[in-house]
Amino acid sequence: MPAPGTGGPIVTVRYDNEFDLSSPQYDTSPLPPIGLSQDETPIRDDVRLLGNILGETLISQEGQALFDLVERVRGIAKSARLGNEYDGETLSDLLTELSADQLFHLARAFSHFLSLANIAEQHHQTRVNRAARGGIFSRVMTGLFDQGVSAHSIAEVANRMQISLVLTAHPTEITRRTMTQKYHRIANLLKQKDTPDITDVEHEDILADLRREVLSIWETDEIRRQRPTPIDEVHSGLVVVEQSIWKILPEVLRELDGALLQHAGKRLALDAAPLRIDSWIGGDRDGNPNVKPEVTYKACLMARLTAADLYWQEVNELRRELSMNRANVRVRERAGNAHEPYREIMRQLGDRLAATRRRLDAELNNWPQEDEPGIDSINDVLAPIQDCYQSLHECGIGDVAEGRLLDLIRRLNCFGLGLVRLDIRQEASRHSDALDTITEYLGIGSYTDWDEPARQRFLVEELEGRRPLIPADLAASSEVQEVLNTFKTIRNIPADCLGAYVISMASQPSDVLAVELLQRECGVRQPLRVVPLFERVEHLSAAADTIATLFDHDWYRRRTNSRQEVMIGYSDSAKDAGQFAAAWGLYQAQEQLTAMAARKDIELTLFHGRGGTVARGGVPAMDAIRSLPPGSVDGRLRVTEQGEVVQAKFGLPDIAYETLSIYARSVLETTLAPPPSPRPEWREAMNRMSAVSMQTYRQLVHEDSGFVDYFSASTPEDELGTLNIGSRPARRKPGRDITHLRAIPWIFAWTQTRLMLPAWLGTGYGLRVISDDDISALQRMRRDWPFFAATLDAIEMVLAKTDTNVATRYDQRLVPEKLRPYGEELRSRYARVYNVVLRVTEHSSPLEHEPVTQRSIRVRNPYTDPLNLLQVELLARIRSGDNGSIQDALLVTVNGIAAGMRNTG
Repeated sequence: MPAPGTGGPIVTVRYDNEFDLSSPQYDTSPLPPIGLSQDETPIRDDVRLLGNILGETLISQEGQALFDLVERVRGIAKSARLGNEYDGETLSDLLTELSADQLFHLARAFSHFLSLANIAEQHHQTRVNRAARGGIFSRVMTGLFDQGVSAHSIAEVANRMQISLVLTAHPTEITRRTMTQKYHRIANLLKQKDTPDITDVEHEDILADLRREVLSIWETDEIRRQRPTPIDEVHSGLVVVEQSIWKILPEVLRELDGALLQHAGKRLALDAAPLRIDSWIGGDRDGNPNVKPEVTYKACLMARLTAADLYWQEVNELRRELSMNRANVRVRERAGNAHEPYREIMRQLGDRLAATRRRLDAELNNWPQEDEPGIDSINDVLAPIQDCYQSLHECGIGDVAEGRLLDLIRRLNCFGLGLVRLDIRQEASRHSDALDTITEYLGIGSYTDWDEPARQRFLVEELEGRRPLIPADLAASSEVQEVLNTFKTIRNIPADCLGAYVISMASQPSDVLAVELLQRECGVRQPLRVVPLFERVEHLSAAADTIATLFDHDWYRRRTNSRQEVMIGYSDSAKDAGQFAAAWGLYQAQEQLTAMAARKDIELTLFHGRGGTVARGGVPAMDAIRSLPPGSVDGRLRVTEQGEVVQAKFGLPDIAYETLSIYARSVLETTLAPPPSPRPEWREAMNRMSAVSMQTYRQLVHEDSGFVDYFSASTPEDELGTLNIGSRPARRKPGRDITHLRAIPWIFAWTQTRLMLPAWLGTGYGLRVISDDDISALQRMRRDWPFFAATLDAIEMVLAKTDTNVATRYDQRLVPEKLRPYGEELRSRYARVYNVVLRVTEHSSPLEHEPVTQRSIRVRNPYTDPLNLLQVELLARIRSGDNGSIQDALLVTVNGIAAGMRNTG
């Protein structure tokens, strides 16, 4: 066998021995090992390949001793996982004896393996998706025809669809961009390795490149030494758009266009923009003091510069491609009767885009700017491009127009000049404080002391009037001044670069009217649409009445042209009431909003603030959309894609294609063939179950003062706050109260300990309200009601990932004796949830209907378990005062466990 790190054949070992280069159990059989189907042979081979390269790297870079230690720990962990409790104790004792340096390298080894396994899994998913890619939209349309939907209806909805995916930063985004780039290179090498006609030499070159990448990963510091700034996060988001979404979005629309032509006899209109990418990154200042007005302005500049560069590249490619000289009169006039008119038009556009790039770059870097003609509106690019498209068709060269030129038209309509439209988000009380400062200064009273009717009267009178409200010499606190400066910054940003103004913790009509007034008073000439975000259960239940009251004001209906966007928050509602009760509260709120909008003739768009985890509304997109209340989609949907999920769903072009196509076909399908409305008996059951679930959850989380102490002791929540894993603080306000802790770190901490509490607490007591008397009623609900099925399936997935034995290790080592009854009670509640959910789903074990996911979790456990025990050991040392060299090792375990669980918060 060749020396580690050199060329030559890779030793092939069994799937459960990826590190073990010396194992005698070599797999020489052409058949997959037991437990893997023939279709999964490629992923097995990829995991084995990457694991063996990592093993070679450990030996070559750190020595045989570390490799032997890794194998020893993995072997003991696997034995413990198979039920040998003695080995669990043996492993804990072994880790206690290791030095800080050994713990660090051990954590890195397991963490990197899990990251490499994730790459292999994601690559396999792209492999499967690519094989099934052709005809996806055709199959959807055929299914709609079978349900009696007309071709006209399909074409009409497809052409008016408005799906907006909103990228957000993530306060627990843990992977360095440098590491993400290396992971992408490995994924691309695996893709190259799959090429059917690859030669032996090319195959060996790919293996050598893989070795180099894994070596580079091992020798790279995976730990962030500085907390990322909002501008760092803006750059990361733009990279995903530029390198993945920009490339793939026209392909999705091309397939949709082709399916429409084939099945409906109509095409996707040239100006259709069914998919858009928006962003909160650099605009979301809710609880993040680092997002200043200047950050927002710079974020828009960066996006516009990226867009100008991408359009410049496309125009230059078209200049090379469009060499033909036949053209209609309009194009010849645009080209000044040049011999190659299309090339001349592209040259002109290229020069103006280059000037735009220089101007934006100069402004971004505070350089002197030259006065040269650039691109000032989307029509400056779109009009000549569309003229070229029309001319090519008129001159019999239409096939050429349907390629890169059409893709550019699609991009212009979907991305605009700003690439991503930036939303602004701020918390409702910040606007109230600003208005209070103004009214106090003017001597007309305290705005915050007024009741809701008085606030509305004041706001509407001011909005209908013309008097200036904010005096030039207003004395304001720094917080109020920042709110006013944000609106003044909005005034100076091109309107097509901005999206909505989102009000978090909205609860009443005055929250929306306040933002409308502040926009006007600060001189925003093209005011942003104002979107209330309802997050708490009581605010969600009143959301329809809140919006109805707004539209009782004639001024507001005129201002909005009878259109309204409403955002519903999954994260904070679940932290407030528990996942099960929150899910039902969100469903009811959407039903009520939809019915209200129909009564009042309002065009409603629902904006779903979902996260990546189940406790933050994160379920598969197709299941999530199909389980929404009937009529609530109607071709329009906005949804957040948050932090860690952005890379998972959009980081690679093939994955981005699947994500975008899922959203497009799910919205099309759900609009035209909506799910059934819940039956009265289902509503009654959900009302009873969610009431008990919420009461059970709140009694422990919000009303038991000792629970906060248990939470802090049994999880790494306190330590996570000191790590450089996001620009936004973990808490909205100082203090230890759960209410002020953001939903993401709340879930992140429980995910690290494998208890996954936020996703299931309260569910067991809720389900038993019905199941103890009539389990068959719940089983019928799951079979016949997509909402209930999606809710339970998501909880079942969490149950599969939960491991109370691992969580017990945290309690035994870290929790004071007087607080340990909390852990015992929680583990008892988990057992009850586990049993009742499986009875309802009629499964013998979680995810038995998804064997691939089930097996993925099982294969990861022997690698994730040691990281949890390492984390316990490190937390114990840190809390005993040993903060020297083990902080890095702790962060590595955080990374590794997140990789093993496939999410953070």
